This record gives sequence, structure tokens and C-alpha cells, in this order.
Amino acid sequence: MSFTSNRQVKVFNHPDCFIPGWYWALPSRQLRVGQVKPVTLQGRDLALYRGRDGRAIAVDAYCPHMGAHLAEGRVEEDGLRCFFHNWKFNTQGHCIEMPGVEPLIPLQIQTWPTAEHYGLIWVWTGTTPSSPPPTVPELEQADCDVRLGAHFYKNCHPNVVMINAIDAHHFNTVHNLPLEIHFVKQDRQDKAILFSNTTRGGQDSWLIRLIQPLYKQEGTYSLCYWYGSTGTVTLGPDCLHFYILFTLRMLPEGKTEGQTVLITPKRSGVAGWLLNRLILQVTQWVGNYFARGDTRIFQTIQFDFQTPTKADQSIIQFIQHLEQQPAIAWKTWVPLAVVPTPGELALSSQSMPEVIGCNLQD
Repeated sequence: MSFTSNRQVKVFNHPDCFIPGWYWALPSRQLRVGQVKPVTLQGRDLALYRGRDGRAIAVDAYCPHMGAHLAEGRVEEDGLRCFFHNWKFNTQGHCIEMPGVEPLIPLQIQTWPTAEHYGLIWVWTGTTPSSPPPTVPELEQADCDVRLGAHFYKNCHPNVVMINAIDAHHFNTVHNLPLEIHFVKQDRQDKAILFSNTTRGGQDSWLIRLIQPLYKQEGTYSLCYWYGSTGTVTLGPDCLHFYILFTLRMLPEGKTEGQTVLITPKRSGVAGWLLNRLILQVTQWVGNYFARGDTRIFQTIQFDFQTPTKADQSIIQFIQHLEQQPAIAWKTWVPLAVVPTPGELALSSQSMPEVIGCNLQD
């Protein structure tokens, strides 16, 4: 039996639900003060606008009067006025003006928390954020320079795209890496999961022998994942780490739209500014190199995890991590009672396909 064919998993690779959290809506630079734009996020239609105070505000898209799309309206100070009958809503979603209607009908549209981070506007798909937007673990206290990288689409679920960077064996078969990658997993308090490489070998490769003096221990390659849809990659020699964030959102039928962000800590002075431009460019080259080799796979894959092997341990851990998270419904964002208990999760692990030389338990 496989993960997908017998539906042992309830969240992973599922087109009708997802894990609540921060999801990217727009690049910050695409929403100017006084501008409103339509956004469809995880199946839900929103109107995203920037008021006079500079804050990005996300509201449900349709006016409660007759259902006009509020992105057809206009921004007035820090509020949003519907184009159709000129009803105006404040930043909390309360209708504060209804021309021709006395007294005012008490109405409120749904608003959603927003944040701006790494050059993107993020929307929290719930009422109160339980953590800040995803951040590179090494740079949690750092001011950073960023550059938006590739904007892309994949013909498969975001959870499946996320698997790629922790698929240890594919680095040998697709990217011809001359050493084996081995990951160790760590669960974080913000419900993220961290995978770090523990490999130092590759002595048979002249390239590895050449760069090995740059590494005191194992080669730095670590990933931190949130919500099964956003991840950060940290890689490079001890003297200079490169950082990439890739954040995904689900499209209809479980397809993927994604955005990458290139990140480096700020450096002082003109020389530091110039150095960061170079570092961000090199980071983009690194990201493009790895992305090119995998692109065609994610346009044609029909994910069906029938025969896990020992090298797939991190993938199994990732799936089990997702299965323990709460889920909400696509489009409605209503919480679902689909999260298994620890006992159910253990039973599910026992009924998964036998892994060759690999213990399925964490």
C-alpha cells in the first residue's frame, strides 16, 4: 500500500485542506499606499489594500451588501470604500459609512492579520498569529538585505515540492553530488521542523577535497520548514552562508504557486552594500542551479510513495510532522477535525509500507 492510494495520511498532499499559518500574498513593492488589489489565497478571495498609515490590510473580498468585490473600490485614508454603493469599511472591518442608510446597519467583514517580512506581505489564515512569519534560524535577530528570486508554478501539491530539498538521495542522482547527505531532525517550539546535514565525507572527489578546508566539520546544509509550505535553506562554507527562503501556496486541484527570496545579513558602509549585491547574486545562481535539475519532475510527477527506502527517512519524518498539525479547509479556512491522536499516528506508521532498512518511528 502507498501513502496516497489508501489515504492513510489526512493532511499531507491533500487538495482540500492545509495547515494554518503565514502565507505569502504579494510582494510588498506591488502594493503602494492608496492601492487595493484582489488576492486569492488558499482558495479564499481577499482584498488587500495599503492605507495612508502604510499598513497592509487584508479583508474578505465581497461586500456584505450585494457581494461586490471590494478590490473594485478605493482606499480612503485607512479605510476601504466599496465601488458599488459606497459603503466604507475601517481597518477592523466595521462598516462606518452607508450613504442613504439611516441608522447604520451594524456590519463587519472578516479581516485577517498581516505582516511584512523579507519583502513580502504575509497573511495569517486564522484569528491570532501564534508566531512571527518564517525567518532563517541563523538570522532571527539580524537586519537583512533581500532580493526576490524566482516566481514559479508547479504541477503538484506544495507538500510534494517541499520534499525535494530533503530528498537526500536525489542529490546524487539528479545533481551528481559526490557525497551522501544524511539529515538529523529537530522539532522547534514554533511547530517548525529543522533538518540538518551531518555528512563530511566525499574523500574520493577532488572537488570535495578542494573545498573541505572551508568546513571545520560537516558541510553546512540545513532546512527549516513551516506549515508544509514554506522553508528556508542555509548552505555554504563556514566563512559565508547563503540563505534562500521558498514559500508556496496551494492552487485549485492541489497545484503550487511559489516565490523564492534571497537573503543575507546587512553589512555596513558602501563596501558592505556592494558586497551584499554580489552575495545575493551568487545566492541566486546557487538556487537556480538546484532548481533547474528538478523542474521537469514536478511538472509530471504523480506522487505515490509506494517503496520508501532508508534514504527517505527525512521525508517520512516530514510527513509524520504534518500529520500532527491542525488543519483547516481549503477556501473556507474552517478548522477540521482531521488531526490524528499520537496513538493513531503510531498505528498509521505501522501500517505504512515497509521501509528498506529504515525505522519509521521518530
